Amino acid sequence: MTSCHLVLGAAGLLLLIGLVMVFSASSIEAALADQPAWAPGVQQLVWAALGLSAMLVTMRLPIGLIRRWAPIGLVVVAALLLLVLVPGIGVRLNGARQWIDLGVTLFQPSELAKIVFALWGAHVLALRERYLTTSSLLVPVLPVFGILSLLIIAEPDFGGVVSLGLVLAGLLWAGGMPLRWFGAAIGGGAGLLAIVVTFSAERRDRLTSFMDPFADPTDSGFQAIRGMYALASGGLWGVGLGNSAMKWNILPEAESDYIFAIIGEELGFLGCLVVVTLYGVLAYAGFRIARRAADRFVQLACVAITVWLVGQATMNMGYVVGLLPVTGVTLPLISAGGTSLILTLAVVGLLARFACTEPAAVEALRSRDRGRIARLLLPAPSSAVEQVRPRRRPEDREVGRPALTGGRTVVSARGGAPRRAERQVERPARPQRPARAERPAERAPRVAPAERPGPRQGRRPGGPR
Repeated sequence: MTSCHLVLGAAGLLLLIGLVMVFSASSIEAALADQPAWAPGVQQLVWAALGLSAMLVTMRLPIGLIRRWAPIGLVVVAALLLLVLVPGIGVRLNGARQWIDLGVTLFQPSELAKIVFALWGAHVLALRERYLTTSSLLVPVLPVFGILSLLIIAEPDFGGVVSLGLVLAGLLWAGGMPLRWFGAAIGGGAGLLAIVVTFSAERRDRLTSFMDPFADPTDSGFQAIRGMYALASGGLWGVGLGNSAMKWNILPEAESDYIFAIIGEELGFLGCLVVVTLYGVLAYAGFRIARRAADRFVQLACVAITVWLVGQATMNMGYVVGLLPVTGVTLPLISAGGTSLILTLAVVGLLARFACTEPAAVEALRSRDRGRIARLLLPAPSSAVEQVRPRRRPEDREVGRPALTGGRTVVSARGGAPRRAERQVERPARPQRPARAERPAERAPRVAPAERPGPRQGRRPGGPR
Protein backbone atom coordinates (compact mmCIF):
# COMPACT_ATOMS: atom_id res chain seq x y z
CA MET A 1 0.00 0.00 0.00
CA THR A 2 1.39 3.40 -0.97
CA SER A 3 1.66 6.40 1.33
CA CYS A 4 -1.06 8.17 -0.66
CA HIS A 5 -3.50 5.34 0.09
CA LEU A 6 -2.65 5.46 3.79
CA VAL A 7 -3.24 9.21 3.98
CA LEU A 8 -6.52 9.16 2.08
CA GLY A 9 -7.79 6.05 3.85
CA ALA A 10 -7.09 7.27 7.39
CA ALA A 11 -8.41 10.77 6.68
CA GLY A 12 -11.53 9.38 5.01
CA LEU A 13 -12.39 7.16 7.98
CA LEU A 14 -11.82 10.01 10.43
CA LEU A 15 -14.07 12.25 8.34
CA LEU A 16 -16.80 9.60 8.28
CA ILE A 17 -16.63 9.17 12.06
CA GLY A 18 -16.74 12.94 12.48
CA LEU A 19 -19.85 13.36 10.33
CA VAL A 20 -21.72 10.64 12.24
CA MET A 21 -20.72 12.03 15.63
CA VAL A 22 -21.59 15.63 14.71
CA PHE A 23 -25.06 14.46 13.69
CA SER A 24 -25.39 12.72 17.06
CA ALA A 25 -23.80 15.35 19.34
CA SER A 26 -25.56 18.41 17.89
CA SER A 27 -29.07 17.06 17.39
CA ILE A 28 -30.40 17.70 20.90
CA GLU A 29 -28.99 21.22 21.15
CA ALA A 30 -30.51 22.10 17.77
CA ALA A 31 -33.91 20.71 18.81
CA LEU A 32 -33.85 22.67 22.06
CA ALA A 33 -33.14 25.82 20.00
CA ASP A 34 -36.29 25.22 17.89
CA GLN A 35 -34.27 24.09 14.88
CA PRO A 36 -34.43 20.82 12.94
CA ALA A 37 -32.37 18.21 14.74
CA TRP A 38 -30.57 17.33 11.52
CA ALA A 39 -29.64 20.94 10.58
CA PRO A 40 -26.12 21.07 12.16
CA GLY A 41 -25.27 17.68 10.70
CA VAL A 42 -26.36 18.70 7.21
CA GLN A 43 -24.34 21.89 7.51
CA GLN A 44 -21.28 19.85 8.48
CA LEU A 45 -21.94 17.63 5.47
CA VAL A 46 -21.86 20.72 3.23
CA TRP A 47 -18.53 21.79 4.73
CA ALA A 48 -17.21 18.28 4.11
CA ALA A 49 -18.22 18.49 0.44
CA LEU A 50 -16.44 21.84 0.09
CA GLY A 51 -13.42 20.41 1.88
CA LEU A 52 -13.27 17.42 -0.45
CA SER A 53 -13.35 19.82 -3.40
CA ALA A 54 -10.45 21.76 -1.86
CA MET A 55 -8.60 18.47 -1.34
CA LEU A 56 -8.96 17.55 -5.01
CA VAL A 57 -7.57 20.96 -5.97
CA THR A 58 -4.52 20.70 -3.69
CA MET A 59 -3.83 17.18 -4.94
CA ARG A 60 -3.19 18.64 -8.41
CA LEU A 61 -1.05 21.63 -7.43
CA PRO A 62 2.53 21.61 -8.74
CA ILE A 63 5.18 21.79 -6.04
CA GLY A 64 6.89 24.73 -7.72
CA LEU A 65 3.65 26.70 -7.78
CA ILE A 66 3.14 26.10 -4.05
CA ARG A 67 6.62 27.37 -3.28
CA ARG A 68 6.31 30.47 -5.44
CA TRP A 69 3.00 31.52 -3.89
CA ALA A 70 3.91 30.74 -0.27
CA PRO A 71 5.45 34.22 0.45
CA ILE A 72 2.43 35.96 -1.07
CA GLY A 73 0.13 33.79 1.02
CA LEU A 74 2.02 34.79 4.15
CA VAL A 75 1.42 38.48 3.44
CA VAL A 76 -2.28 37.80 2.85
CA VAL A 77 -2.56 35.89 6.14
CA ALA A 78 -0.89 38.71 8.08
CA ALA A 79 -3.33 41.19 6.54
CA LEU A 80 -6.30 38.99 7.49
CA LEU A 81 -5.05 38.67 11.06
CA LEU A 82 -4.89 42.46 11.24
CA LEU A 83 -8.38 42.86 9.75
CA VAL A 84 -9.94 40.50 12.25
CA LEU A 85 -8.87 42.85 15.06
CA VAL A 86 -10.74 45.80 13.51
CA PRO A 87 -14.15 46.39 15.15
CA GLY A 88 -16.90 46.02 12.60
CA ILE A 89 -14.90 43.53 10.53
CA GLY A 90 -13.93 40.97 13.14
CA VAL A 91 -16.80 39.18 14.88
CA ARG A 92 -16.54 38.76 18.66
CA LEU A 93 -17.86 35.48 20.05
CA ASN A 94 -17.30 34.08 23.55
CA GLY A 95 -15.05 37.02 24.42
CA ALA A 96 -12.69 36.58 21.45
CA ARG A 97 -12.52 38.36 18.07
CA GLN A 98 -11.36 35.47 15.89
CA TRP A 99 -13.75 35.41 12.92
CA ILE A 100 -14.58 37.44 9.82
CA ASP A 101 -18.21 37.41 8.73
CA LEU A 102 -18.44 36.39 5.06
CA GLY A 103 -22.23 36.53 4.99
CA VAL A 104 -22.85 32.81 4.55
CA THR A 105 -20.39 31.68 7.20
CA LEU A 106 -17.66 32.81 9.59
CA PHE A 107 -14.03 32.55 8.48
CA GLN A 108 -11.19 32.09 10.99
CA PRO A 109 -7.86 33.45 9.63
CA SER A 110 -5.76 31.75 12.33
CA GLU A 111 -6.60 28.36 10.79
CA LEU A 112 -5.25 29.50 7.43
CA ALA A 113 -2.15 30.91 9.13
CA LYS A 114 -1.04 27.42 10.21
CA ILE A 115 -1.04 26.04 6.68
CA VAL A 116 0.61 29.03 5.06
CA PHE A 117 3.29 29.26 7.76
CA ALA A 118 4.10 25.56 7.32
CA LEU A 119 4.52 25.90 3.54
CA TRP A 120 6.40 29.19 3.70
CA GLY A 121 8.70 27.95 6.47
CA ALA A 122 9.50 24.78 4.53
CA HIS A 123 10.30 26.87 1.45
CA VAL A 124 12.62 29.20 3.38
CA LEU A 125 14.46 26.42 5.23
CA ALA A 126 14.92 24.48 2.00
CA LEU A 127 16.68 27.51 0.49
CA ARG A 128 18.74 28.25 3.63
CA GLU A 129 20.08 24.76 4.20
CA ARG A 130 23.67 26.01 4.22
CA TYR A 131 22.87 27.74 7.56
CA LEU A 132 21.84 24.41 9.08
CA THR A 133 24.29 24.39 11.98
CA THR A 134 24.13 28.12 12.76
CA SER A 135 21.67 30.41 14.47
CA SER A 136 20.98 32.06 11.11
CA LEU A 137 18.60 29.18 10.40
CA LEU A 138 16.12 30.88 12.74
CA VAL A 139 16.02 33.96 10.50
CA PRO A 140 13.47 34.82 9.23
CA VAL A 141 11.30 31.90 10.45
CA LEU A 142 11.37 32.76 14.15
CA PRO A 143 10.61 36.51 13.75
CA VAL A 144 7.67 35.74 11.46
CA PHE A 145 6.39 33.21 13.98
CA GLY A 146 6.61 35.85 16.69
CA ILE A 147 4.64 38.39 14.64
CA LEU A 148 1.90 35.91 13.77
CA SER A 149 1.71 34.73 17.38
CA LEU A 150 1.28 38.28 18.69
CA LEU A 151 -1.52 38.91 16.20
CA ILE A 152 -3.28 35.69 17.25
CA ILE A 153 -2.79 36.44 20.96
CA ALA A 154 -4.43 39.82 20.45
CA GLU A 155 -7.68 38.10 19.40
CA PRO A 156 -7.13 36.19 21.83
CA ASP A 157 -6.74 32.61 20.58
CA PHE A 158 -4.46 30.64 22.84
CA GLY A 159 -5.11 27.35 21.02
CA GLY A 160 -4.13 28.92 17.70
CA VAL A 161 -0.77 30.02 19.11
CA VAL A 162 -0.09 26.52 20.43
CA SER A 163 -0.95 24.98 17.05
CA LEU A 164 1.32 27.48 15.29
CA GLY A 165 4.06 26.50 17.73
CA LEU A 166 3.61 22.86 16.70
CA VAL A 167 4.22 23.88 13.09
CA LEU A 168 7.40 25.71 14.10
CA ALA A 169 8.61 22.73 16.13
CA GLY A 170 8.05 20.42 13.17
CA LEU A 171 9.96 22.73 10.82
CA LEU A 172 12.95 23.09 13.13
CA TRP A 173 13.02 19.39 13.94
CA ALA A 174 12.89 18.37 10.28
CA GLY A 175 15.43 21.05 9.42
CA GLY A 176 17.99 19.38 11.68
CA MET A 177 18.38 22.33 13.99
CA PRO A 178 20.98 21.83 16.76
CA LEU A 179 19.53 20.91 20.14
CA ARG A 180 20.79 24.06 21.85
CA TRP A 181 18.89 26.31 19.43
CA PHE A 182 15.90 24.03 19.55
CA GLY A 183 15.90 24.36 23.32
CA ALA A 184 16.17 28.15 23.00
CA ALA A 185 13.13 28.21 20.72
CA ILE A 186 11.16 26.07 23.17
CA GLY A 187 12.23 28.37 25.99
CA GLY A 188 11.02 31.39 24.05
CA GLY A 189 7.68 29.70 23.47
CA ALA A 190 7.40 28.87 27.16
CA GLY A 191 8.12 32.51 28.04
CA LEU A 192 5.42 33.66 25.63
CA LEU A 193 3.02 31.19 27.24
CA ALA A 194 3.87 32.53 30.69
CA ILE A 195 3.13 36.09 29.53
CA VAL A 196 -0.25 35.03 28.16
CA VAL A 197 -1.17 33.20 31.35
CA THR A 198 -0.04 36.09 33.55
CA PHE A 199 -2.07 38.79 31.79
CA SER A 200 -5.17 36.68 31.05
CA ALA A 201 -7.32 35.75 34.02
CA GLU A 202 -9.33 33.28 31.94
CA ARG A 203 -6.22 31.39 30.82
CA ARG A 204 -4.89 31.39 34.35
CA ASP A 205 -8.14 29.89 35.64
CA ARG A 206 -8.00 27.22 32.96
CA LEU A 207 -4.48 26.28 33.93
CA THR A 208 -5.28 26.05 37.62
CA SER A 209 -8.49 24.10 36.93
CA PHE A 210 -6.47 21.58 34.90
CA MET A 211 -4.38 20.85 37.96
CA ASP A 212 -7.48 20.34 40.15
CA PRO A 213 -10.81 20.66 38.28
CA PHE A 214 -12.81 19.60 41.34
CA ALA A 215 -11.60 22.66 43.24
CA ASP A 216 -14.10 24.76 41.26
CA PRO A 217 -16.66 22.26 39.88
CA THR A 218 -19.29 24.89 39.00
CA ASP A 219 -17.12 27.34 37.05
CA SER A 220 -13.63 26.74 35.64
CA GLY A 221 -13.68 22.98 36.20
CA PHE A 222 -17.25 22.39 35.04
CA GLN A 223 -16.47 21.42 31.45
CA ALA A 224 -13.51 19.20 32.32
CA ILE A 225 -15.49 17.30 34.96
CA ARG A 226 -18.44 16.69 32.61
CA GLY A 227 -16.06 15.42 29.94
CA MET A 228 -14.54 12.89 32.32
CA TYR A 229 -18.04 11.79 33.39
CA ALA A 230 -18.93 11.16 29.74
CA LEU A 231 -15.85 9.00 29.21
CA ALA A 232 -16.45 7.08 32.42
CA SER A 233 -20.08 6.30 31.58
CA GLY A 234 -19.13 4.84 28.19
CA GLY A 235 -17.16 1.89 29.51
CA LEU A 236 -15.72 -0.59 27.05
CA TRP A 237 -18.52 -0.76 24.47
CA GLY A 238 -20.32 2.56 25.04
CA VAL A 239 -23.99 3.33 25.66
CA GLY A 240 -24.84 3.17 21.96
CA LEU A 241 -24.82 5.62 19.09
CA GLY A 242 -27.18 8.52 19.79
CA ASN A 243 -27.76 7.57 23.45
CA SER A 244 -25.41 10.08 25.07
CA ALA A 245 -26.73 11.85 28.16
CA MET A 246 -24.09 14.59 28.25
CA LYS A 247 -25.20 16.09 24.94
CA TRP A 248 -28.49 17.24 26.55
CA ASN A 249 -26.95 20.65 27.27
CA ILE A 250 -24.92 19.18 30.13
CA LEU A 251 -21.52 19.23 28.41
CA PRO A 252 -20.69 22.59 26.73
CA GLU A 253 -19.27 22.47 23.18
CA ALA A 254 -20.13 18.78 22.89
CA GLU A 255 -20.01 18.85 19.07
CA SER A 256 -16.69 20.70 18.73
CA ASP A 257 -14.14 20.92 21.54
CA TYR A 258 -15.41 17.93 23.55
CA ILE A 259 -16.63 15.65 20.79
CA PHE A 260 -14.04 13.06 21.83
CA ALA A 261 -15.91 12.75 25.14
CA ILE A 262 -19.14 12.00 23.24
CA ILE A 263 -17.27 9.38 21.19
CA GLY A 264 -16.10 7.74 24.40
CA GLU A 265 -19.59 7.82 25.88
CA GLU A 266 -21.47 6.44 22.86
CA LEU A 267 -18.83 4.16 21.31
CA GLY A 268 -16.85 3.33 24.44
CA PHE A 269 -13.17 2.66 24.88
CA LEU A 270 -13.02 0.70 21.63
CA GLY A 271 -14.38 3.65 19.67
CA CYS A 272 -11.75 5.94 21.19
CA LEU A 273 -9.08 3.35 20.39
CA VAL A 274 -10.13 3.30 16.73
CA VAL A 275 -9.85 7.10 16.54
CA VAL A 276 -6.40 7.09 18.17
CA THR A 277 -5.25 4.32 15.80
CA LEU A 278 -6.37 6.27 12.73
CA TYR A 279 -4.40 9.31 13.87
CA GLY A 280 -1.43 7.02 14.39
CA VAL A 281 -1.76 5.75 10.81
CA LEU A 282 -1.93 9.35 9.57
CA ALA A 283 1.25 10.17 11.52
CA TYR A 284 3.05 7.12 10.15
CA ALA A 285 2.05 7.99 6.59
CA GLY A 286 3.19 11.61 6.95
CA PHE A 287 6.62 10.69 8.31
CA ARG A 288 6.94 7.94 5.72
CA ILE A 289 6.39 10.46 2.93
CA ALA A 290 9.00 12.77 4.44
CA ARG A 291 11.53 9.95 4.73
CA ARG A 292 11.10 8.74 1.16
CA ALA A 293 10.79 12.10 -0.60
CA ALA A 294 13.75 13.37 -2.61
CA ASP A 295 12.67 17.03 -2.48
CA ARG A 296 13.87 18.92 0.59
CA PHE A 297 10.82 21.19 0.59
CA VAL A 298 8.50 18.16 0.58
CA GLN A 299 10.37 16.65 3.53
CA LEU A 300 10.08 19.79 5.64
CA ALA A 301 6.45 20.49 4.74
CA CYS A 302 5.37 16.89 5.42
CA VAL A 303 6.93 16.83 8.88
CA ALA A 304 5.51 20.25 9.80
CA ILE A 305 1.98 19.37 8.65
CA THR A 306 2.06 15.94 10.30
CA VAL A 307 3.32 17.29 13.62
CA TRP A 308 0.62 19.97 13.53
CA LEU A 309 -2.29 17.61 12.73
CA VAL A 310 -1.32 14.81 15.08
CA GLY A 311 -0.13 17.21 17.79
CA GLN A 312 -3.40 19.13 17.71
CA ALA A 313 -5.36 15.87 17.94
CA THR A 314 -3.20 14.81 20.89
CA MET A 315 -3.83 18.11 22.67
CA ASN A 316 -7.59 17.83 22.16
CA MET A 317 -7.78 14.26 23.43
CA GLY A 318 -5.34 15.13 26.22
CA TYR A 319 -7.44 17.90 27.74
CA VAL A 320 -10.64 15.84 27.35
CA VAL A 321 -9.18 13.03 29.48
CA GLY A 322 -7.67 15.55 31.92
CA LEU A 323 -3.98 15.17 31.09
CA LEU A 324 -3.50 18.63 29.54
CA PRO A 325 -4.94 22.11 30.16
CA VAL A 326 -7.95 23.11 28.08
CA THR A 327 -6.69 25.03 25.04
CA GLY A 328 -9.84 25.04 22.89
CA VAL A 329 -8.24 23.38 19.85
CA THR A 330 -10.56 21.18 17.82
CA LEU A 331 -10.17 17.53 16.88
CA PRO A 332 -9.04 17.55 13.22
CA LEU A 333 -11.49 16.02 10.71
CA ILE A 334 -14.00 15.20 13.48
CA SER A 335 -15.04 18.36 15.35
CA ALA A 336 -17.80 20.57 13.95
CA GLY A 337 -16.63 23.70 12.16
CA GLY A 338 -16.49 24.96 8.59
CA THR A 339 -13.11 26.70 8.31
CA SER A 340 -11.25 24.02 10.24
CA LEU A 341 -12.71 21.12 8.25
CA ILE A 342 -12.19 22.68 4.81
CA LEU A 343 -8.59 23.67 5.49
CA THR A 344 -7.77 20.34 7.14
CA LEU A 345 -9.03 18.44 4.10
CA ALA A 346 -6.97 20.77 1.90
CA VAL A 347 -3.92 19.81 3.97
CA VAL A 348 -4.76 16.13 3.51
CA GLY A 349 -4.74 16.79 -0.23
CA LEU A 350 -1.28 18.33 0.09
CA LEU A 351 0.00 15.23 1.90
CA ALA A 352 -1.43 13.04 -0.86
CA ARG A 353 0.25 15.30 -3.44
CA PHE A 354 3.56 15.04 -1.60
CA ALA A 355 3.19 11.24 -1.47
CA CYS A 356 3.22 11.18 -5.27
CA THR A 357 6.70 12.77 -5.31
CA GLU A 358 8.32 9.67 -3.82
CA PRO A 359 10.73 8.29 -6.45
CA ALA A 360 9.01 4.89 -6.42
CA ALA A 361 5.57 6.51 -6.69
CA VAL A 362 6.67 8.67 -9.63
CA GLU A 363 7.97 5.64 -11.46
CA ALA A 364 4.83 3.63 -10.73
CA LEU A 365 2.43 6.40 -11.73
CA ARG A 366 4.22 7.06 -15.01
CA SER A 367 4.51 3.40 -15.98
CA ARG A 368 1.01 2.29 -14.98
CA ASP A 369 -1.84 2.45 -17.48
CA ARG A 370 -4.42 4.44 -15.50
CA GLY A 371 -7.93 5.48 -16.42
CA ARG A 372 -9.06 8.96 -17.33
CA ILE A 373 -10.61 9.67 -13.92
CA ALA A 374 -7.47 8.54 -12.09
CA ARG A 375 -5.30 10.78 -14.27
CA LEU A 376 -7.68 13.68 -13.69
CA LEU A 377 -7.77 13.33 -9.90
CA LEU A 378 -4.09 12.56 -9.40
CA PRO A 379 -1.79 13.39 -12.34
CA ALA A 380 1.59 11.75 -12.43
CA PRO A 381 4.42 14.20 -11.63
CA SER A 382 7.18 14.68 -14.16
CA SER A 383 9.97 14.04 -11.63
CA ALA A 384 10.57 13.43 -7.94
CA VAL A 385 12.13 16.88 -7.49
CA GLU A 386 10.72 20.05 -9.03
CA GLN A 387 13.39 22.72 -9.33
CA VAL A 388 12.66 26.21 -8.08
CA ARG A 389 14.96 28.93 -9.38
CA PRO A 390 16.51 30.67 -6.34
CA ARG A 391 17.62 34.24 -6.18
CA ARG A 392 21.09 34.69 -7.64
CA ARG A 393 23.85 35.38 -5.18
CA PRO A 394 26.23 38.31 -5.75
CA GLU A 395 29.15 35.98 -6.44
CA ASP A 396 27.15 34.26 -9.20
CA ARG A 397 26.58 37.49 -11.13
CA GLU A 398 28.83 38.53 -13.97
CA VAL A 399 31.06 41.50 -13.17
CA GLY A 400 31.55 42.83 -16.68
CA ARG A 401 30.13 42.44 -20.14
CA PRO A 402 32.25 40.03 -22.16
CA ALA A 403 33.34 40.77 -25.70
CA LEU A 404 32.13 37.41 -26.99
CA THR A 405 29.94 34.75 -25.41
CA GLY A 406 30.32 31.02 -25.46
CA GLY A 407 31.59 28.18 -23.34
CA ARG A 408 30.21 25.38 -21.25
CA THR A 409 27.02 24.99 -19.21
CA VAL A 410 27.41 25.53 -15.46
CA VAL A 411 24.94 24.48 -12.75
CA SER A 412 24.76 26.70 -9.66
CA ALA A 413 25.71 25.15 -6.33
CA ARG A 414 22.31 26.11 -4.94
CA GLY A 415 20.46 23.90 -7.37
CA GLY A 416 19.21 26.62 -9.70
CA ALA A 417 18.64 26.38 -13.40
CA PRO A 418 21.71 25.92 -15.64
CA ARG A 419 23.24 29.02 -17.16
CA ARG A 420 25.75 29.66 -19.89
CA ALA A 421 29.20 30.49 -18.62
CA GLU A 422 30.65 33.56 -20.29
CA ARG A 423 34.28 33.63 -21.31
CA GLN A 424 36.43 36.42 -22.68
CA VAL A 425 38.11 35.72 -26.01
CA GLU A 426 41.81 36.50 -25.73
CA ARG A 427 43.06 39.23 -28.09
CA PRO A 428 46.70 40.01 -28.89
CA ALA A 429 48.16 42.66 -26.62
CA ARG A 430 48.77 46.11 -28.11
CA PRO A 431 52.53 46.82 -28.50
CA GLN A 432 53.74 49.50 -26.14
CA ARG A 433 55.70 52.53 -27.32
CA PRO A 434 59.35 52.28 -26.28
CA ALA A 435 60.75 54.77 -23.82
CA ARG A 436 62.75 57.80 -24.99
CA ALA A 437 66.05 56.39 -23.78
CA GLU A 438 65.46 53.18 -25.74
CA ARG A 439 64.72 54.95 -29.06
CA PRO A 440 67.39 54.78 -31.80
CA ALA A 441 69.70 57.82 -32.07
CA GLU A 442 69.72 57.98 -35.90
CA ARG A 443 66.81 59.63 -37.59
CA ALA A 444 65.77 59.49 -41.19
CA PRO A 445 66.99 62.49 -43.27
CA ARG A 446 64.47 65.10 -44.10
CA VAL A 447 63.38 65.52 -47.70
CA ALA A 448 64.03 68.92 -49.25
CA PRO A 449 60.91 70.94 -50.13
CA ALA A 450 61.77 70.94 -53.80
CA GLU A 451 62.00 67.17 -53.85
CA ARG A 452 58.59 66.67 -52.27
CA PRO A 453 55.91 65.44 -54.63
CA GLY A 454 52.91 67.58 -55.33
CA PRO A 455 49.64 67.17 -53.55
CA ARG A 456 48.21 65.05 -56.32
CA GLN A 457 50.04 63.72 -59.34
CA GLY A 458 48.66 64.49 -62.79
CA ARG A 459 46.94 67.75 -61.81
CA ARG A 460 47.39 70.83 -63.98
CA PRO A 461 49.40 73.70 -62.49
CA GLY A 462 47.24 76.45 -61.21
CA GLY A 463 44.16 74.27 -61.22
CA PRO A 464 41.81 74.15 -58.33
CA ARG A 465 42.82 72.10 -55.35
